[in-house]
Amino acid sequence: MLNTDTEVRNTRYAADDLRRLRGLLDAAGEIAIVAHYNPDGDAIGSSLGLAHVLRSAGYQVKVVLPNVAAGNLHWMPGHADILYLDQRPDEALRTVRECGLLFCLDFNRTDRVGKLEDALKAAAVKVLIDHHQEPEAFAAVSFSDTSACATCQMVFDIVSDLGLDAHITRDAAVCLYTGLVTDTGSFRFPATTPHTMRVAAQLMERGVQVASVHNAIMDDNTIDRLKLLGFTLNERMTVYPELATTVIVLSRTDLEQFNFRPGDTEGFVNYGLSIRGIRMCAFFVERPDMVKVSLRSKGTLPVDRLVKAHFNGGGHHNAAGGQTPEPLATAVDRFMALLPSFMEQHPA
Repeated sequence: MLNTDTEVRNTRYAADDLRRLRGLLDAAGEIAIVAHYNPDGDAIGSSLGLAHVLRSAGYQVKVVLPNVAAGNLHWMPGHADILYLDQRPDEALRTVRECGLLFCLDFNRTDRVGKLEDALKAAAVKVLIDHHQEPEAFAAVSFSDTSACATCQMVFDIVSDLGLDAHITRDAAVCLYTGLVTDTGSFRFPATTPHTMRVAAQLMERGVQVASVHNAIMDDNTIDRLKLLGFTLNERMTVYPELATTVIVLSRTDLEQFNFRPGDTEGFVNYGLSIRGIRMCAFFVERPDMVKVSLRSKGTLPVDRLVKAHFNGGGHHNAAGGQTPEPLATAVDRFMALLPSFMEQHPA
């Protein structure tokens, strides 16, 4: 456990916030960790990574997530112990409501946790660790760093700042490395910095096998997913060269045709962005209760502004997402009506 009298050493984050976190940890009792709906590699990686560190340091910790993650993330150390709301609702809600300290990882708004939101708001003490823009003020202590490539990088830094780096076990390192890989696009996105690579190197020194992690994440396709990808690129992607934009649209019928499972469309939007001369790709997916909108861009094109203003979303400058309750065709038509002026306002 932490000694709250110990001086905080040279740190990346504010010493006062770290001291407050030290005190909250030692007064916590049972700790819970939550991340956003449809958890990705960074959400699960940061949650499990932090849980491994805290358990190694002697704390009681449970990870609670709103819904089951994509199948290519189930291999991660500690995944079997996650409390999923859509599988064990009573226990998940009770754990979040009654914990002594709640870590909120990889989201900046309470509605990002779906049906866990009311329980999250009821939790007595909350700590935010997140790298998205414009976080809501709902936590007792907030670590918000939009310069960080991933929440996993922030968790590594905060754990190190607290003097808990000796508790970054191999399992913790594997989870944190997974978030780095997924949120940086295998270290190719602009948010990747020299510090990111130094963190990755330190995680490797703790036992991460790079090839094994990459294979588990990237090379775990089902036949249905590959067929869905081929269908998507051939039948459901439209290129608008005059607007330097590609638009991908998948209906529920399309997904059902290929036995869709959560996570099957992960990364599809990047194929549209990879076309020569394209600055933005918009990806629309019809869900039972909404249309999910994902935008990716290159250079200075601020897609987060577009989804924040028109699709109840947000994210990063070059990668953002939102949603809308309107029909799929209506959402696409509205986007196409907005697109010319948006591109004109942000020339290359």
